[in-house]
Amino acid sequence: MGPSLLFCPADRPDRFEKAAARADAVILDLEDAVAPEHKGAARDALTGSSLDPVRTIVRLNAFDSGFFADDLVALAHTPYRTVMVAKSESAEQLSGLDRFSVIALCETATGVLAAPSIAALPQVVALMWGAEDLVASLGGTSSRFADGTYRDIARHARSSVLLAAGASGKAAIDAVHVDIADLEGLDAEARDAAASGFAASAVIHPSQVETVRAAFRPTDAELDAARRIVEAAASNGGVFRLDGRMVDGPVVRHAERVLARVRPTMD
Repeated sequence: MGPSLLFCPADRPDRFEKAAARADAVILDLEDAVAPEHKGAARDALTGSSLDPVRTIVRLNAFDSGFFADDLVALAHTPYRTVMVAKSESAEQLSGLDRFSVIALCETATGVLAAPSIAALPQVVALMWGAEDLVASLGGTSSRFADGTYRDIARHARSSVLLAAGASGKAAIDAVHVDIADLEGLDAEARDAAASGFAASAVIHPSQVETVRAAFRPTDAELDAARRIVEAAASNGGVFRLDGRMVDGPVVRHAERVLARVRPTMD
């Protein structure tokens, strides 16, 4: 699965095929994108859809939302087995989802603090974080400064979720960039996500897809430098010098990750 994951409201089946065609994976959203009075229609649309299960993720409502149980009933009538659980806050909440591949969305203060134990569950394949719900859970009013950069609390949560995922060998997904027109800001965030170790970024509009793909795709110069490091490492044990730069194990692993990003995966 590639680096660009596109949210699509589950009550808009007319958009399902288009979203799936545009992005590396589509997230059919039963939660925030769907008003309470439309939840039933969204579940009906979900069960009537026929997207590629390998590239389809279903975002379920939060465990304590009152909608979670009905979401699971609907999901049982579909071929989709990768789920994203909104506002995941404990390993106990997710323990019954062992039939699914779970992406835990840690987007509250409780969820971020519980990220290490959540990531340790065998059914959890990835963690994602969310800025807006996080700040709301703290009683705040904005996750970003006026210039568009994240406040420290959001940056801390982002790093915490990435570290928790990495410590358990799971993938991490970066949060959405809500300013759809700000492709420059999205590009900067996605490039930082790729360099920091995130496997993917979620997006909310098709116009954001290619920006994320390009950000995660190494440049020709980066690929050439990475290949030279890996090739030199094969014939030089331990620490060595290349183009005036010290190269050791971590630098080689960085280069290997750059090469791996040619075909990004969440596996």
